[in-house]
Amino acid sequence: MKSSVIIFPGSNCDRDMDVALKKFGFKNQMIWHNDVDLPKNDLVVLPGGFSYGDYLRCGSIAAKSKIIHSLINYINSGGLVLGICNGFQILIETGLLPGALLRNKYLEFICKNVFVKIKDQKNNYFKDIKKDILKLHIAHNEGNFFCTQDEIKLIEDNDQIALYYSNDKGEINEKFNPNGSLKNIAGIFNKEKNVLGMMPHPERMIDKYLSGSDGSIFFETLLNNLK
Repeated sequence: MKSSVIIFPGSNCDRDMDVALKKFGFKNQMIWHNDVDLPKNDLVVLPGGFSYGDYLRCGSIAAKSKIIHSLINYINSGGLVLGICNGFQILIETGLLPGALLRNKYLEFICKNVFVKIKDQKNNYFKDIKKDILKLHIAHNEGNFFCTQDEIKLIEDNDQIALYYSNDKGEINEKFNPNGSLKNIAGIFNKEKNVLGMMPHPERMIDKYLSGSDGSIFFETLLNNLK
């Protein structure tokens, strides 16, 4: 399986993602944001970080990069795209995913492990995954997912919610919501389910001796579903 990680000025999780993808069997390439064309891929990843220093709005300048036109064409052809943290913000700024990511509820940068519950497994990201509650890491200042009531109705009607913040038992309520996200939403799909944006970092949880291994479950599942 072939993958590409798009690097923007200010990306800081691109190498972590490269390590994770290669560890689980992807042949990965690093692509600069100013390139015009994407190579042939089975997966494209927009990594975490602080593209352009989060000026204006997180991801707003990166959303104007040259590579985005090729990314849109790739998505329209059915290609899989994964946006993590700042990558999620960029996907929203491009209009490829609905809603907005606002400042965290208590206006503080959050860096800690959280539990997330997988909502929808009828897709290439989570189909046949071994468990539906994962322990992953978050590190963000603007991860508070928000949208209008009309938008959330469409998102729910189309089963576009991918992940909820929860506890280790899968309970979903405000107590386990780290950033104030609407309905505890931690990740969403586009309507076609080939684009996934999520705030938690699976690439930071791929070694049980260093951090945790639930990210390994995510990448192993993704690779197996693409074979």
